[in-house]
Amino acid sequence: MTGMLASVSSLDEALTAQAAGADIIDLKAPAAGALGALETDLVEEIVKKLNADTVSSATVGDLPMHPEIVRQAVDKMSATGVDYVKIGLFPGGDWHASIAVLKGRTSNGARLIAVFFADCDPDTQWFPELASAGFSGVMLDTRDKRVGSLRQILKRDKLAHFVTTARQYDFLCGLAGSLQSEDIEPLLELSPDYLGFRGALCIHRNRIDCLDPEALRLIRKKIS
Repeated sequence: MTGMLASVSSLDEALTAQAAGADIIDLKAPAAGALGALETDLVEEIVKKLNADTVSSATVGDLPMHPEIVRQAVDKMSATGVDYVKIGLFPGGDWHASIAVLKGRTSNGARLIAVFFADCDPDTQWFPELASAGFSGVMLDTRDKRVGSLRQILKRDKLAHFVTTARQYDFLCGLAGSLQSEDIEPLLELSPDYLGFRGALCIHRNRIDCLDPEALRLIRKKIS
């Protein structure tokens, strides 16, 4: 069963998404980049106000892949009580060391999601390393929102390969990246654990605008 992830940037939006039945409330700052991070104080406040059974996630920001920078950001975000912490695997830096440094965090209970970018040549050969470090899941998103949606960037066979390989490692697997209503049915056929949305849920379909409750309702209905 595929769920719906709704990205929100405020407490009001989080409560609106929760009321609409989103399966995962994803906390981020869309105006600050592909994985722009909210202030940890705000994340902590939102997590405390959500229902106890509501699943939450939060991004740590568009960070360079430098081990100490990534580790500090993960530590700060994990301390908010959010269920999942999302780390973008951005080009450059030291991926091996940045992944390895987080093994101590996952062994202490942190649930981490590695975010790959469709427009940055995502490579599932990193999955064994992520699994060894104790990551809980992987996600496929888009870095540059101007280049098109996930399905415009990657063909169906590559998307299917990502999901199938993630399943082999028992990863929670998500697909996102400027997804619109018409993307839902084709992506549901791949059986990811969740589909992620931001722009499609907003007024004027602009990811930096506020959420549109009617758009939320329509997307939720199509995924149900």
